[in-house]
Amino acid sequence: MLTWAIIFLVISVIAGVLGFSGISAATAGIAKILFFVFVVIFVVIVIAGLVTGSLLL
Repeated sequence: MLTWAIIFLVISVIAGVLGFSGISAATAGIAKILFFVFVVIFVVIVIAGLVTGSLLL
């Protein structure tokens, strides 16, 4: 999921440089959402690993 966030971020930067502001804003929004979903899933896995005594990463 983090890979997809980075891909959308790169697409956003390239679109911004080329002047496609609408596409750039949309892909930046998607990248931001995917990044926060990744962070939430990561935190849940770390907390679950600490509670059960084995880290699942």
